[in-house]
Amino acid sequence: MTAFVGVEDMVRWLGTRGPAVAITGIAARLEADLRRWSSFEKRERVASHTPFGVIELMPIADADTYAFKYVNGHPFNPAVGRQTVTAFGVLADVRTGYPVFVAEMTVLTALRTAATSALAARFLARPDSRSMALIGAGSQSEFQAIAFREMLGIERLRVWDVDPAATAKAVRNLAPLGFDVRAASSATDAVRGADIVTTCTADKVRAVVLADDDVEAGMHVNAIGGDCPGKTELDPAILRRATVTVEYEPQTRLEGEIQQLSATFPVTELWEVVAGRAPGRTSRDEVTVFDSVGFALEDFSALCFVRDDVVGADLSRDIDLVAEPDDPKDLFGFALRGAPVR
Repeated sequence: MTAFVGVEDMVRWLGTRGPAVAITGIAARLEADLRRWSSFEKRERVASHTPFGVIELMPIADADTYAFKYVNGHPFNPAVGRQTVTAFGVLADVRTGYPVFVAEMTVLTALRTAATSALAARFLARPDSRSMALIGAGSQSEFQAIAFREMLGIERLRVWDVDPAATAKAVRNLAPLGFDVRAASSATDAVRGADIVTTCTADKVRAVVLADDDVEAGMHVNAIGGDCPGKTELDPAILRRATVTVEYEPQTRLEGEIQQLSATFPVTELWEVVAGRAPGRTSRDEVTVFDSVGFALEDFSALCFVRDDVVGADLSRDIDLVAEPDDPKDLFGFALRGAPVR
């Protein structure tokens, strides 16, 4: 049997733990996994692009566990009442190939993305950062705000989205959580004076969501919306004057903000910073960018954290996912055991 955490299970789990505990727990697991980067078999995700969006498989494995996530990105979905991003994930035993854990990952992806963003910012942003601009107020915005408060002490938020209803939604959700939150009139208004800027928009185009003139000395830019070929958010001039950190360079070269620049543009992988092999922020006035496209290790860490956390908590169920005949060589007899006798 395979352990399964469905949508209602994940919602119940999040309700018992709370988003702050869930995000910081995932971040701690991810930090530990980044420190053993070399123990993973890594590759860029496998993507199928259409005019409607993208469907991706994100695989990774260590010596014991193989993991993958199925995820889509369809920016036109909200217009017909569907989410832009949905996902599920699997953990399998390397020794047998059997899937041992399956979970919904629409909610979990939001948690792991926020955890990854805040973990990176802990190494890249100024330690006294207290204000953040959120450019894009979709499904990720509230999770990002909670992650940055828990892990960096962010208290003040300025939110802007091209959709005023999305901006109002984010302010409505965040104000009761104790944030000093205000709806901005433009992206420029939102980022003015901010210590950290998070960009998270959905349109599958090369856009300038954040202009070079808006980025002040010492800012940290958490760029998480550009995540596939042909989709960017930052003025390339920002990248040229910043220190840029990525998750997995081969994938980010194809999908991240740096797809706008030459293949020799220098970047540092996040694991190097976390493991102390490369510096994070080196001066107060340095502009830092986390060019985040989402990488399979983050899903691995999130799935492993949830799997371990739900043990004995009545927050998962067993599902009959893999056929297990009494005689492993007699699949035919197993499959036909309910067939009528002729």
